[in-house]
Amino acid sequence: MNTSPIAACAVSVAAVLFLSGLLAGSQAPAASGARAPRNADEYDALFQQVKNWGRWGPDDQLGAANLVTDAKRRQAASLVKLGLTVSLVHNPITVKAEDSVLPFEHTMNRGFTTDTYRVSYHGYAHSHLDALCHILYKDQTYNGYARADVNTEKGCTKLGIDTLKQGIITRGILIDIPRLKGVEYLEPGTAVYQEDVEAWEKKAGVKVGPGDALLLRTGRWARRAKVGPWAVGTSAAGFHASIATWLKARGVAFLGSDAASEVMPSMVEGVNLPVHTLVITALGIHILDNQDLERLAETAAKLKRWEFQLVLNPLPVTGGTGSPMNTLAVF
Repeated sequence: MNTSPIAACAVSVAAVLFLSGLLAGSQAPAASGARAPRNADEYDALFQQVKNWGRWGPDDQLGAANLVTDAKRRQAASLVKLGLTVSLVHNPITVKAEDSVLPFEHTMNRGFTTDTYRVSYHGYAHSHLDALCHILYKDQTYNGYARADVNTEKGCTKLGIDTLKQGIITRGILIDIPRLKGVEYLEPGTAVYQEDVEAWEKKAGVKVGPGDALLLRTGRWARRAKVGPWAVGTSAAGFHASIATWLKARGVAFLGSDAASEVMPSMVEGVNLPVHTLVITALGIHILDNQDLERLAETAAKLKRWEFQLVLNPLPVTGGTGSPMNTLAVF
């Protein structure tokens, strides 16, 4: 059966999300006395508390990207002192592995003058940006749109990645928790909390503010290089779901990490991908997954500068749930 690249990608994305849900659903219950939200009821209360639905109008398509104003772009531009660029993309993984269930495919066409790429970019291998229609909660997307009104076989009717066609230029801030803790990388299952981020702000001399893009380094790629791939979808360092209140209070516009931004197992019994759902569906924040932050961390440490201009330019696929990304930090 012949299938268009977009349709094939959509099918593969669905498979990855289904597999992720099964794996996350098998996690152990949260330990007694753990930090809230610990279960589905506490999670729902947090979701209702932080959601930005209606904040920028009933027809809003941009979510927290609205916080990236002209003034914010000018601030980001002022951070460019050297003209030094650092790519955050991890080179496409072409070999199947525990964290790369659907590897990148590259084939040369007849005559070797053209080639074909095939990628199912959602998951835990490929650097990409999630659109706001990517994750739903109780059959609703960000801003309260019903699943039936948004999700179609031809793509999302609202909140697709094409809403960011003009690109994003804002201030990026690297949150390097391994450096904070004096380790090469965080072990899988390590949760990052509000107090960790604030301790890093104090150490690095930065403060996260409205319109910023926050990038969490856990050292995932450094660990992979040392010990090999592992099932990141079930065992990863990342944010605890309680970070959502802080993200809203600070006005974070974009969130990203070198994995999927959330600690796994999630520590929220009965809830799959709690951070993704809070961030995308409640707060309307686009998420950057699987960014390679190793060179960025080295550069920032050398320059002693953990803020920079961040440039995002996704493929404007109409109704797409996201896009592969070569995100750039500019110092």
